[in-house]
Amino acid sequence: METTQTMKDLSDLFKVLGDNTRLRILEVLTIGELAVGDIANQLEMTTSAISHQLRLLKSSKLVKNRRDGKSILYSLDDQHVLEILNIGLAHVKE
Repeated sequence: METTQTMKDLSDLFKVLGDNTRLRILEVLTIGELAVGDIANQLEMTTSAISHQLRLLKSSKLVKNRRDGKSILYSLDDQHVLEILNIGLAHVKE
């Protein structure tokens, strides 16, 4: 049986994943590293709105970033994030 804190952390993760915009950002990042502007263009949203969501995703350890010159590139934090997305998609498509 998991600890209360572990279950709270899992609940918080699902809350973050419960937003359509954040899920769309994660989906876009499945293709690889992208800058905020590139994500915003693909989703037809403002860079400000994307930046706000990326902060939440990063604090939840769903995305990570790295500096490349003057740009900051975002990507999925690890393989688990892709697996969570794929399992969720498989479940809703059944």
